[in-house]
Formats: sequence, structure tokens, C-alpha cells
Amino acid sequence: MSNQEQTPENRLRKELPEEVAAGTGEAPEAPEGPEAPEGQGNRQAGLTGRQRLAQGLWPPRATRAQLIVALLLFGLGFGLAVQVASNSDSDSALRGARQEDLVRILDELDDRTQRLEDEKQGLEKQRDELENSSNQAEEARRQTVEKERQLGILAGTVAAQGPGITMTIDDTKGTVEADMLLDAIQELRAAGAEAIQVNGVRVVAGTYLTDAGNSVSVDGNKINAPYRFKVIGKPQDLEPALNIPGGVVQTLEKEQATVTIERSDKIVVDALRAAKRPDYARSSSQ
Repeated sequence: MSNQEQTPENRLRKELPEEVAAGTGEAPEAPEGPEAPEGQGNRQAGLTGRQRLAQGLWPPRATRAQLIVALLLFGLGFGLAVQVASNSDSDSALRGARQEDLVRILDELDDRTQRLEDEKQGLEKQRDELENSSNQAEEARRQTVEKERQLGILAGTVAAQGPGITMTIDDTKGTVEADMLLDAIQELRAAGAEAIQVNGVRVVAGTYLTDAGNSVSVDGNKINAPYRFKVIGKPQDLEPALNIPGGVVQTLEKEQATVTIERSDKIVVDALRAAKRPDYARSSSQ
């Protein structure tokens, strides 16, 4: 081996890549990965940070967990959208109502709230009377008799009287059907009616109405027009409940029926229902 080959310069030239030894001035870059094709490293080096981020995000590589989470989020968003749309429809209906209708709706809500508050106070008063009475047994019997009378009115086994309204439906065209009368009964109950009688038939919790040709059957009793409702309750609540826009009166008038409502300080509901003895139920008190 010659002295020229052993010089440090020659040894360094042998260890460097040929491109550097040939004077190119830079070494080739290594591939980005074990399978990176030739020249890919140079292309990656020429990309900006934003471009590299975009390449990393697209095309997406979603796992099963990510897909499940995406479906759950979609379902939640869809439910929220439906709820918002429903509330918007209700708000739109109220925004389109007249001022008189809005005032009437607020009055009905206030009246219902007051009735519930009065009922609560009545129950609290009964509790206090039982707790403070010197003869609790006698007080309990008195309240039992009063409760029996009240339940008898609701069940239709005793007659009742009090303020209320009389509603007469004159159906000359024969277009009034059972479901229309049922709507009237339900509206009256919601407005606080305590006793209802239709053409001599007492209306109770289990009352049902069916069509019977050109007339209506109430609990199997056929009644004919004009239909006369005798209702005990607060007249200031009952009459407006029937006259709300799109309510009972307007529906009947669309069917060419004539509706007349009269308030009275004394309405007598004297149609009675026989008390039904239960076949299987027995009192659990000893």
C-alpha cells in the first residue's frame, strides 16, 4: 500500500459517499420510512406544516369507537333539532294568536293554579283539624261523612246543586257526532266542572259516548238533539273554556249546529247513577 493511499485525505474520501466525494456538496436524504419510495423524502421535506397536517387527516382513518361516537353525536343533534323545531312551532302559534286569546289562556292557567292551591289548603286544614281536635275520633267521622258526600257527587250517586252553566246544542242538520260531545265533556272537566248531566244522563268518570244513527248514546242511553248540558262549576271558567278559538263552540258551529250557553247561580244536577258494588275488590282496612 502506497503512502498516498494512507494519507488522511484519501481515507476520508473512501469513507464518504461517492456523491460527496465527487464534489456535489450534499449527502442524499434517507427515506422517510422503511418502504418510502425513492424521492419521497425530498417531497416531504418540501411540504409546509399545514400541508403535512392535511395529508395526515385525509383520507380519514376512523376506528369503530370513533364511528360509534359519531353516530351518538348525530342522534343527539337530530333530537335537539326536532325539539327546537317543536318549540318553535308552539311559539309561532302563540305569536300568531290575538291579544284577547292570550289573555284568556293566561286567565285559565291562573284559575287552574288557584283551584289546585285551594285544594291544597283544604287538605292542610283537614290535617290541622285532626291534629288539634280534642275528640279526634269524632272529627275523623265528620270528615269521613263529608268525604263520602263529595265522592257521591263525583260518582253520580247523589244529587248536587250549585253555580254553573247550561249549554244547549241544537243540531237540526244531524251533523253532531259523539266525539264532539265527548270533547265538550273533557273541556268542561278540564275547566273545573264538578257535576255534569246530559239530557237526563249523569256523566261520571267511566262515561262513554257512541254514535247511534242520527243521535248519540251516552252509557248505552240513547239521547236526541237538542243536547242539553247542565254543568256545576265556576261559570267564569266554564264558559270561556268552551269559547276558546278552535274550541268546542267553533267546532260545533262549523257543523252548522247552534250553541247557546247560559250562566246561572243555581244549577241542579239530579240524574243519579246506581252505586256499583265491586265483584272482587274488598277494603284492606281492618
